[in-house]
Amino acid sequence: MNSARPRRSCLYMPGANAKALEKAKTLAADVLIFDLEDSVAPEAKEEARAQVAAAVRGGGYGKREIIVRVNGLATPWGRDDIAAACASSPDGILAPKIESGAQVAELDAALAAADLPKDATLWVNIETPRAILNLADIAAAARSTRLACFVMGLNDLSKETRAQQKPGRAAFQAALLLAVMAARAEGLTAIDGVFNDIADGAGFEAECRQALEFGYDGKTLIHPSQIEAANTVFAPSPEEVTRARAVIAAFALPENAGKGVIKVDGRMTELLHLEEAKRVVAVSEAIGL
Repeated sequence: MNSARPRRSCLYMPGANAKALEKAKTLAADVLIFDLEDSVAPEAKEEARAQVAAAVRGGGYGKREIIVRVNGLATPWGRDDIAAACASSPDGILAPKIESGAQVAELDAALAAADLPKDATLWVNIETPRAILNLADIAAAARSTRLACFVMGLNDLSKETRAQQKPGRAAFQAALLLAVMAARAEGLTAIDGVFNDIADGAGFEAECRQALEFGYDGKTLIHPSQIEAANTVFAPSPEEVTRARAVIAAFALPENAGKGVIKVDGRMTELLHLEEAKRVVAVSEAIGL
């Protein structure tokens, strides 16, 4: 998994909207998720599938990471979605409502059978009570599959649990934190769920900052107006980058060779801080590209 690749802003794009797929080429989102599931009505599934596959094959999205969210394998559209999406060679596939490691393995086998490029990844939505109860099992599937990312789905989780989504997300903090723990235990990326009120910019930024505090790498978005705030919040600050470069430089000094703990700008700094410093600088440089 490339932990340095920026995934600050992951914008859902409805697969049935051709204009939106074209406009996405001009947006500053790190990740574009072309959706064939929730945002597409049953009668429009086949047309959306063909449209998304053509858009991915056609390219023109630059360095943006292109992920296709397919319908579940148990639905009438899932396997056809996977066949079409894999043939178009996206950067990854996002699967909804995953609840076990066995489901991840089944998906991985389906992707291999559909010849998804070897460097493409599998992302999964964590959005049901059973998924939260099985987080460790789901994440552990990364050891033998191409699973690379958890994407939280709090709208579905709210529906299933009847818990209310209010400012601060008190009802979901346990699930959000447990998902990060499970993801990090297996080296996975973790992306926070969407913020529904497009007009509430302050509320959106506050939720981004909460997600950053919880350890998330970025946030899924439902509107282009949310991109700038997400990119700003989830990017390393100039102060963080300066500090990280100082840590890297200090450990590189000959007199610090072999040391596990040194002092940098008056602060005790360990080798674990060096690893995080390298990640921060790598992310910052990737954003600059």
